[in-house]
Amino acid sequence: MFKIYLKLLLTAFFWGGTFVAGRMLSGRISPCSVAFLRFTVAAIVLLLLTWRIEGRLPMVERRQILPLFLLGMTGVFSYNIFFFKGLELISAGRAALIIALNPIFITICAAMFFRERLSPLKVIGILLSVAGAMIVVSRGNPAALLTAGLGLGEVYILGCVLSWVAFSIIGKMILSGVTPLVSVTYSAAVGAAALFVPAYFEGVTRHLPEYTAVVWFNVIYLGVFGTVIGFIWYYEGIKAIGPTRAGLFINFVPVSAIILAFFILGEPATLSLLVGAVLVIGGVYMTHAGRPAPVSS
Repeated sequence: MFKIYLKLLLTAFFWGGTFVAGRMLSGRISPCSVAFLRFTVAAIVLLLLTWRIEGRLPMVERRQILPLFLLGMTGVFSYNIFFFKGLELISAGRAALIIALNPIFITICAAMFFRERLSPLKVIGILLSVAGAMIVVSRGNPAALLTAGLGLGEVYILGCVLSWVAFSIIGKMILSGVTPLVSVTYSAAVGAAALFVPAYFEGVTRHLPEYTAVVWFNVIYLGVFGTVIGFIWYYEGIKAIGPTRAGLFINFVPVSAIILAFFILGEPATLSLLVGAVLVIGGVYMTHAGRPAPVSS
């Protein structure tokens, strides 16, 4: 059991590291290009892994083609464009805390679309997380949001949140009869194919020989550790200890992102960031208790 807990903790660490890797790539490679390369690496590894585990690449039914396409377009294509564009403009720690709101928005949507009951504890958790996010986004001055509005970087990262909410809702509503490994493999392949179009116009094929070792290291990290290994270990945890206890480890993602950003990127751990982190993580914990947690990285 210790091995499972260690894998879940490392998964949260790897997902926190994706924010640092994305930040390190900003300015070195364009957003759509890095997203395309990340999921090309991930799709290749996942396809090989699926082939090894399943003995073949499983066929999907006609009714499952559109859901898998939509999963790729939301959870991979739009999510990653927003993710890397946002990390060009704001710090890794701030981005991680905003994306930590994913479970909150999914809980709200589940109440709206699936009539899941919102207990008083969950309502308090939602309010705490939103308050924490406002402190982080406004850099400690929430009243400023009423006059200055959101910055473009924050808007992009909120686009990540909406993309992942759509991905999660679509998966719950219309995708059935497909294993998690197969669904993420095919959605990663769909997303990578879609990302090639904007990446091509950014010059990814032309600039490919120019990319440095730093670029390739971070791309491989994002594809292998942030996507493939993180996914597999997370679902191993779900199988071993259940979705509720495994999902609680996701609360360590923004914490690891802030710590890694502090030591690797030299990003300051400001008071507003720390206070916001406590509120967001505490609120997510309260809201998410007793529910499976969605994967987000």
